[in-house]
Amino acid sequence: MTEKLSVSIVGGSGYVGGELLRLLLFHPYVSVKQITSTSQTGKYVHNAHPNLRGVTELQFSHPDTLEACDLLFLAQPHGYSAQTIEHFAGLAERLIDTSADFRLRDPETYRHWYGEPHPAPAWLDKFVYGLPERYRAELSVAKYVSGVGCNATVTNLALLPLAQAGLLDGGRVIADVKVGSSEGGARPSEGSHHPERSGAVRSFKPTGHRHQAEVKQMLGETFELFMSITSVELIRGALVTAHCLLNDKLADKDLWKIYRQAYKAEPFVRLVKQKTGIFRYPEPKLLAGTNYCDVGFEVEEDSHRVVIIAAIDNMMKGAAGSAVQAMNVMLGWPETTALEFPGLHPV
Repeated sequence: MTEKLSVSIVGGSGYVGGELLRLLLFHPYVSVKQITSTSQTGKYVHNAHPNLRGVTELQFSHPDTLEACDLLFLAQPHGYSAQTIEHFAGLAERLIDTSADFRLRDPETYRHWYGEPHPAPAWLDKFVYGLPERYRAELSVAKYVSGVGCNATVTNLALLPLAQAGLLDGGRVIADVKVGSSEGGARPSEGSHHPERSGAVRSFKPTGHRHQAEVKQMLGETFELFMSITSVELIRGALVTAHCLLNDKLADKDLWKIYRQAYKAEPFVRLVKQKTGIFRYPEPKLLAGTNYCDVGFEVEEDSHRVVIIAAIDNMMKGAAGSAVQAMNVMLGWPETTALEFPGLHPV
């Protein structure tokens, strides 16, 4: 390729915008044209993202000065993209929106979970859900891609092989997700104030979390799903422990075959199945900065209960990493491009 794809980022001063920029600056097939921020206009991006000091001299542009480009990443808070989608679609042939605005296909489902009508319901079925492990074929021909919810992503990847095998049909799943503080975003709040957040194990959403709708949309309505979200002493990361109460008993070897078959060709899903050691189950700490999802499992003997454990970096595989992976699929590039970082140990 001689001419690079021009990409821009709207909403670049937040954590997801910063992660997108970090990845795209080292992507061999793209060139970052603009990155916008209303609050940081005119400032160098390293003011908001000090890890990029010396890496780029880009400055934040005001959103009103956004120019046309080949592909536009929208990394704005919930609600903004849906209100201005016509404008953004006029600036770029392809869009990837990392917010929740276009994840749900049904307007009534959106109304139920978000408490208000969707601002642009005609656009919902134009977007492809940006999880390549499930929608790779659709992404390869897509022009508009929705982001993925981090809690939904880790739960979806934990349960997808069981759903594909029909083993969740008629069963129940209790998905307990532990999340880090970065899930709350870059804007400080009472809950993120250090004396209140540090050391906390805080039930954030014991019932009714919106990401539950994404899981049901992707995996179907053939089983009961209950999700609980708990904030823990962690910055990056999401760990789901999914208690699956199935109609059929499974042997450990049979479950291993199901997951190995489902994920053997997936570049960013790793099966963790060790008998001993402190890392015999998925661990978010090992995944910081990576696009991997680690998946492990246990079968309770003489029981219908199977426990699936999965971990991701919520800002990578749960947001910016999946977005770049989806872009690679859309453009026909190697799927792992700019996403090869394996993580650090110890960290």
